[in-house]
Amino acid sequence: MQTDTGYDSAVWRRIGAELGWTALLIPEAYGGLGLAYVELVALMEEMGSALLCAPFFSTVCLATNVLLIGASEEQRQQYLPGIAAGGATATVAFIEPNGRWDASGIEMVAHQQGDGFILNGTKTFVIDGHTADLLIVAARRGGSQGVEGIHLFVLPANTPGIERRLLPTMDQTRKQAQIILRDVRVPAAALIGNQGDGWPILSQTLDLAAVALSAEQLGGAQRCLDMSVDYAKQRVQFGRPIGSFQAIKHKCADMLLRVESARSASYYAGWAASVQDPELPALASLAKAYCSDAYFHCAAESLQIHGGVGFSWEYDVHLYFKRAKSSETLLGDATYHRELVAQRIGL
Repeated sequence: MQTDTGYDSAVWRRIGAELGWTALLIPEAYGGLGLAYVELVALMEEMGSALLCAPFFSTVCLATNVLLIGASEEQRQQYLPGIAAGGATATVAFIEPNGRWDASGIEMVAHQQGDGFILNGTKTFVIDGHTADLLIVAARRGGSQGVEGIHLFVLPANTPGIERRLLPTMDQTRKQAQIILRDVRVPAAALIGNQGDGWPILSQTLDLAAVALSAEQLGGAQRCLDMSVDYAKQRVQFGRPIGSFQAIKHKCADMLLRVESARSASYYAGWAASVQDPELPALASLAKAYCSDAYFHCAAESLQIHGGVGFSWEYDVHLYFKRAKSSETLLGDATYHRELVAQRIGL
């Protein structure tokens, strides 16, 4: 996390080439394993527990899903084998300086020029955007509003006119970048799906990413509970372990309740994603909202149980606290997703 890239390239090669994690969701026809979201949820839980520093979420949970949902056969043949082998990383750039996660937040205009397009604008909070080999960029047709007229383009990150800047963030374990596009020429072959039909693809991708992120949050919350219990057994105050005090017991019991409830929400959403259940959009937002609250609560309580040393570099608790906060806002906070749940169930 202390490097500019944000991950160890040797570890990333093992993740892709040896362990095959990057191939998890990709069909066998493109060099993948062809597994389902249930397996991804289990893997993301362990990654969250370990605070894995790697471009996995951006590459697999975001970019790969966009390609699987909306890309043409030619685009899949071109990009998916490289991702499956761990040789290419990718991310999705759609958030702009307005900070909105919905379709109305996409303000960048794609000006059509001949058979291609010209892109100008800024994308921010792009996960691993400073190191990704491929960028999937969202823009809209001039004069369009809301969910209408949104295009998705896949292009190499070294395309002329693209400038990438690493952003300073509170959570150093997940790097984010600002991407500036100045007169970037994009060929028609880079368009994913049909013109103006990008939002359904992106919306479905964000739902799937929310499920994956909820599992990662679950893993982090579980680790916060485990660290708290272990510390409460070892730390002695007033001649006895602090874990024997009722106040500490109550904190740990409440953390356990939230962790197990988060596990139920995340696992059920993962099952829904695997079988393409029609209730997935509501379940994804429900899981993201609950797991966001649960993770941040557990991280904050773990910090209190550890006391002053919890925010020292001697312990890892502060790293989980920072990841919990950044994950809470990533893809929209709990309030945003509760509103989505209400909309999606017809309230």
